[in-house]
Amino acid sequence: MINSTRRTFLGCAAALGGVALLPRNALARAAAPILRAAPSNAQLVPSQYPATPVWAYATEGVGTVPGPEIRVTAGEWVRTRLVNDLPQSTAVHWHGIRIANAMDGAAPLTQTPVEPGSTFDYAFETPDPGTYWYHAHHNGTEQIGRGLAGPLIVEERDPWLGQPGAATRELTLLLADWLLDDDAAIVGGRWDDLHAASHSGRMGNTITVNGKTRPAFDLRLGERVRLRLINAATDRVMPLALPGLSPRLVALDGHPVPPRAVETILLGPAQRADVVIDAPQKASAALSLQLNPGNGEWSGIAGFVLDGDPVVPEPGEVRPLPAWGTLAAPDLTEPLRAAVVMEGGAMRGMDGASFRGERMGFRDLAANGIVWAFNGVAHGLEAPMFRAQRGQTVQLQLTNRTFFPHAIHLHGHHCEVQPRSGAFNQPGDVRDTVMVGADETVDVAFVADNPGKWMLHCHMLSHQQSGMMGWFEVT
Repeated sequence: MINSTRRTFLGCAAALGGVALLPRNALARAAAPILRAAPSNAQLVPSQYPATPVWAYATEGVGTVPGPEIRVTAGEWVRTRLVNDLPQSTAVHWHGIRIANAMDGAAPLTQTPVEPGSTFDYAFETPDPGTYWYHAHHNGTEQIGRGLAGPLIVEERDPWLGQPGAATRELTLLLADWLLDDDAAIVGGRWDDLHAASHSGRMGNTITVNGKTRPAFDLRLGERVRLRLINAATDRVMPLALPGLSPRLVALDGHPVPPRAVETILLGPAQRADVVIDAPQKASAALSLQLNPGNGEWSGIAGFVLDGDPVVPEPGEVRPLPAWGTLAAPDLTEPLRAAVVMEGGAMRGMDGASFRGERMGFRDLAANGIVWAFNGVAHGLEAPMFRAQRGQTVQLQLTNRTFFPHAIHLHGHHCEVQPRSGAFNQPGDVRDTVMVGADETVDVAFVADNPGKWMLHCHMLSHQQSGMMGWFEVT
């Protein structure tokens, strides 16, 4: 077992149950209000290569990739002061948490970006247990691409680990995609590559799990473990598999699902999945977390080593995670109907769109770094896409008229996937980031119960940067 400590940025001192393993990055539980963003170095690739200059978060000492794990129990508060020691302005978004609007970190909509040398205080309650993450939300393609991301874990109020049918421990795995040169340095100067942005986005050549290429994690024979998987890539969709480990899905984007067996887990950028695995009861072939990078070939990105004394296997089916009990169910009798139509990109393009209040043709848009649009508006921060009254159900139709899939993220809310769910979703699943395939329409519904101005954007960050950004308001 890999030893770790944990730090939470707590406003109260409730005890935690269970164990989470995030090698070298989990934090001790003492109070630590500082979250510093600064240049650092990380040994992403094997030691025969140089360390990689990165941007990283730290609470003390030098920054790490991924950033320190923040771990609380549902109902507790996270309190931290962002200190910006970067050469550019930044902000922190607490992805997936149904949070007070002023704390969402969605610059420039909910706060002014924090300038170099300045600070910003975040304080928010965590209402729902689940697997979340925090990341830069200003110039995100570059800042997340340089390493500014970390896990945020909210534990259940009533412990699930150790209960009959549940797992005995858990492991947080944050996956990232890096574009490195031959000296293991991040390829810079191409953060606004419009060719990449008009396709699938900026693709890396190196996948890390918890900041390492092909790390190995110990498993005991017969052991049941909960994996918290986070796709922190800027643009890469990650099809994942766990052959030989009998994976069962128990949560998506933090929200519980009835346990179901899965052969593959598809995570778009920003999506998360909690998966329960069972180690074999006797020695077997090599075990690994595998990724299909899009060429049809699966390769291991992390290994599992059978080590230590065997344990008695958990009997029967996997124990479901506790229901949230805090999320209002959509009432579709008289919903507010709204639509998001995605246009642009290579192979399809668009005749034109409104940008900064001016109607432009495609050539002029491209000259301004814009190749995508929502509802005929590119990077539309001037006016909301729709307004809902607090407590009103919104039925949102997501239509993709482009050649590429998109991961659409709703800030401040989770939504329920409706029967028209597309290839990437299952009706009834509750998500904060929804994959919509090329030429698909996906219907989702949610109760607009969190007041404020909320971003809605593609979490392929190259697509967001080049036009796929809007917002809605709950009044």
